[in-house]
Amino acid sequence: MAKKKSSKRKKYVCSTCGVVTTSKGHLCTPAVLEKSYTCEYCGAVVGNPRHVCKPKIRKMSYFCDACGRVAAKKTELCKPQKI
Repeated sequence: MAKKKSSKRKKYVCSTCGVVTTSKGHLCTPAVLEKSYTCEYCGAVVGNPRHVCKPKIRKMSYFCDACGRVAAKKTELCKPQKI
């Protein structure tokens, strides 16, 4: 009995609509599936873990005085300042 050759192909996910495929050429904003994240606010599949969507922006109340990052809670920042 012959062993099947394992050909693991990269899978890509569209950050806009969530479609998964092995060919990133057919996606408008492709991200490698293993390196994709689901936004905890809007549910979108994105390639950047720092994704900021409109619902998340509405909850932003603080910015970090050291690095400029924004957050909904001041406990998420090292030097929080109210926006």
